[in-house]
Amino acid sequence: MRKKFVAGNWKMFKTIPEGRELVKAIVKKTGKKTDVDIAICPSFAHLPMAVELTKNSPVMIGAQDVSVREEGAFTGEVSASMVKSLDVTHVILGHSERRHFWHERDWLISKKIRIALRHGLDVIYCVGENLVEREIGLTNEVVLSQIELGLRNIAGEALPRITIAYEPVWAIGTGKTATPKQAADVHKSIRSWIADFYGKDMGDTVRIIYGGSVKPENADKLMKLPDIDGALVGGACLEADSFMAIIAAAK
Repeated sequence: MRKKFVAGNWKMFKTIPEGRELVKAIVKKTGKKTDVDIAICPSFAHLPMAVELTKNSPVMIGAQDVSVREEGAFTGEVSASMVKSLDVTHVILGHSERRHFWHERDWLISKKIRIALRHGLDVIYCVGENLVEREIGLTNEVVLSQIELGLRNIAGEALPRITIAYEPVWAIGTGKTATPKQAADVHKSIRSWIADFYGKDMGDTVRIIYGGSVKPENADKLMKLPDIDGALVGGACLEADSFMAIIAAAK
């Protein structure tokens, strides 16, 4: 059985003092043992503090991005090696906000994935269609194209270190959520593609999580679906009780 995985993407929220209190609350509520893999992904500024506060906890820390460059004169960039040196375990790549606001393309994201893996970071790889693509029936074509291009040149043995997050763009931060059937259909298509390309065993192994206005109120129905292995949570992860309620649903 695939272990459920719930990751919280803080985006650009929380001051350092606010973030410290949130991490403390999540660590306290999680305790020393959990049946669900848990990661919190704050901004770069929070990472040293978050790693320090979770040292004796099963809660893992992820970054929200890494540079496509290894090092050099690239003002404002943060490299994978810098992130890894903080004892961060995961990184989110390909998020729709990076694709939209920073115009990141699949070839660039694929290069970031390879760099992150090379430096020992596990990857949460985001894919998803926008509203127009959904309405004209291109969901599978768009999502599977992102999967194919993003995973290009990724060897099968590295795939278990990649969690795929299906996030329909039209459901991110809008309050809209894909219906359980809509989410299940896309997750099934992704798993079938992985099985066809990498083999059935890998298709059964890779975790595919759902993101897009996941809340305590809808988490239970989503988590019960056989191909949904957890959630990438946005707004609901910014408050400890709501984040822990989603984790409870994953159990």
